[in-house]
Amino acid sequence: MPKIVLEHVTKRFEKFVAVDDLNMVIEDREFITLLGPSGCGKTTTLRMIAGLETPTEGRITIGDTVVFDAAQGINVSPAKRDIGFLFQNYALWPHMTVYQNIAFGLENLKWPKDKIRARVDEMLAMLKIEQFEKRYPSELSGGQQQRVAIARTLAPEPKVLFMDEPLSNLDAKLRLEMRTELKRLHADTDSTFVYVTHDQLEAMTLATRICLMKVGVLQQYAPPLEVYNNPSNLFVADFVGNPTMNFIPASATVLDETHAEVKALGATLLFESTEPLGKLSSADAVLGVRPEFVRLKTGTQHGKVYATLPAGMETTVKLDVDGEILTSVEFGSVDYPPNSDIAFELLGQGIILFDKAGEAKVGKGSVTPRA
Repeated sequence: MPKIVLEHVTKRFEKFVAVDDLNMVIEDREFITLLGPSGCGKTTTLRMIAGLETPTEGRITIGDTVVFDAAQGINVSPAKRDIGFLFQNYALWPHMTVYQNIAFGLENLKWPKDKIRARVDEMLAMLKIEQFEKRYPSELSGGQQQRVAIARTLAPEPKVLFMDEPLSNLDAKLRLEMRTELKRLHADTDSTFVYVTHDQLEAMTLATRICLMKVGVLQQYAPPLEVYNNPSNLFVADFVGNPTMNFIPASATVLDETHAEVKALGATLLFESTEPLGKLSSADAVLGVRPEFVRLKTGTQHGKVYATLPAGMETTVKLDVDGEILTSVEFGSVDYPPNSDIAFELLGQGIILFDKAGEAKVGKGSVTPRA
């Protein structure tokens, strides 16, 4: 399987810049998710790698082959890039059986009949759809149609599989099942998967690395837990995580290489970073605290319960601290009366200090109350 390299790739539609100077490397056998809100450039990026969209500038390499180079006038057609593409719309032939749909591409590639039979049987078994071989798409559920579409795409043994929001037409339960199947499929096929989604949960659970984009610009490219635990800026921190991170207005003064004094929630805190602190453009800062780091019924700070939202395995608690609403998550089912007073503290090494003006991460660490 090949490595994919994008160098200074830009795509403009007249005055609109859809993708702006994108540089990224997709390693062999990775599962990459292109993540971001609508209009951020993720689908355009996927289509440029696949050859369905022509970049304005830059260079794209798949394996040892340069498939696009604006300066040299190289633009290899999609058919010669040895890739498979799975669309949001499954696009199965309605007049063909499951077997015929999967075999169709192999017949066009002039595979011998015995090899087609063997490959289709292999795909039917891998996707667990052997019993549907003679059925037509209209006789299948959405999840079954999706499996047929995946089997058809994988049958010609493409070097890379591209997927553009392939699960968005399925219901929530089926999406969960198909995420499991896709992750297993990636391990079984040893293929490189590139997957577009706006669903951060899909990106977190499926990817080996997430490419998070905003208005055509790459914001962070890292493994899912790195993006969650160590977001590079406020946008990344806000986009990834459910419930979302608490963003607490603060003023901060850097004391030394790893310490800052932070005033937030009516208290003075010592922020101790596990890494050298970046620069603050001013005293205005934001303290980013994941809900799991807001510990209730301990500590010296107090707030009032705004709402309690039990969901079985975990409970989300909204806390009013002098007009600032904080979110906390507790394991198990608990309930607190509205407006009841409750103690809390900010615990853990995953608290992040952001520069408010530049939105960049300044440091990551812990906070303790100062006398």
